[in-house]
Amino acid sequence: MTSLSVTSAPIEGPSAWRRADLRPEDWRVELSETCLDEVRRTVDTLRAAPLPTIVLAPGDFAMPACAAAMARTRAILKSGVRFAIVDRLPVAEMTATEATAIYWLLSSMIARPVAQKLDGTLIYDVLDTGQQALPGSGIRPDKTNIEIRFHIDNAYNRTPPEYVGLLCLRAALSGGHSRVISFHTVYNFLLARYRECLPRLYAPFWFDRQREYGPGESPIFAAPVFEQRDELQARFSLHQINVGYALSGEPIDAAGEAALAAMLDTVEDQDLSVDFDLEPGQMQFVDNRALGHSRTAFVDHPDPERKRHLVRLWLRDRGARAYPG
Repeated sequence: MTSLSVTSAPIEGPSAWRRADLRPEDWRVELSETCLDEVRRTVDTLRAAPLPTIVLAPGDFAMPACAAAMARTRAILKSGVRFAIVDRLPVAEMTATEATAIYWLLSSMIARPVAQKLDGTLIYDVLDTGQQALPGSGIRPDKTNIEIRFHIDNAYNRTPPEYVGLLCLRAALSGGHSRVISFHTVYNFLLARYRECLPRLYAPFWFDRQREYGPGESPIFAAPVFEQRDELQARFSLHQINVGYALSGEPIDAAGEAALAAMLDTVEDQDLSVDFDLEPGQMQFVDNRALGHSRTAFVDHPDPERKRHLVRLWLRDRGARAYPG
């Protein structure tokens, strides 16, 4: 278990923000007209000479203005408030495949896209399939229209992505609001209000592995919510923890229940988080181990061609590109 003394003082710096601390310029990156011209030229090139999106590399195209915008995005993720909204791709001018290809290229300027499933899936569609995320089903909540509470992506894998990207192709009829929160700020509030719960958050919890494991492996994975590396890193997903314990056949211990209740009480403080509606063409990027993200439940358009559709990429420069990392 990681020693609590390592982070017994409040975390300081731009990553430990509250809603009132933030200004739009802290997290918003505008794509210039020069960048958008580069995007349009790249789309023209791909139309003339198509290639699979996953083989595209930024160095194959002349996009210096876009590279500058994404360098600023990476700086925000590395040493700023740890999330950014990049505004925006002209998705009405291109097909979904073309928009995804440009998003892939821009995201690759931040870090390397990696697999999101054992089968090697690199590009993942976030949309409601009408299925239910039941214990042991392997159905991820992002394939439903339910509320998804604050979490990191891939909390149930040994090597989660460093960054998570989302491109909005289509918004919901109503709902589906995005929210982000700093786990560094959450830690500071726990330190002040629930200090007695912190040691348990450094000890393992069970997580459901969403059927992403090999033959003979366990369907659950044990890991702490907090660990200290170069900085404090979080691994939190209440849904995966609850399902993990359901699959384990054992109840969560009293200290674990109290610690998770303290986490929920803190992340639900609306003064700590910021929320926004992702609009078509906008891209959201978050530092996956420093920030939690969530979305509200949503109601879709009855027309299948207008249903809410986001495209997700996981980005990580460490380890292998395959799902285990």
